[in-house]
Amino acid sequence: QVQLVESGGGLVQPGRSVRLSCAASGFTFSSYAMNWYRQAPGKERELVASISSPNQRTNYADSVKGRFTISRDNARSTVYLQMNSLKPEDTAVYYCSTALRGARYWGQGAQVTVSS
Repeated sequence: QVQLVESGGGLVQPGRSVRLSCAASGFTFSSYAMNWYRQAPGKERELVASISSPNQRTNYADSVKGRFTISRDNARSTVYLQMNSLKPEDTAVYYCSTALRGARYWGQGAQVTVSS
């Protein structure tokens, strides 16, 4: 079955960096676009970044453009989110996600808290 397992995150000071990883299994990873979403307390879940395959075209929310970078390693079936210049408003649970065969799949989420 499809599994998405995030790692990374935690408590980080404003202006610092953190990298999230998402290990995928149960499907042909290299054939599908991958996404990172986030959900802050009391807010709707929002799309943060996407990366296609095989051409690895990327898209970002305006709020993270220039600070976050999504990448993928198809040999390792892993997608990454490098987050730089973090701000308190980036505090959220970050979810790895993909859509295949008419269904959307989610990881369990990784908490990122940006605070001094």
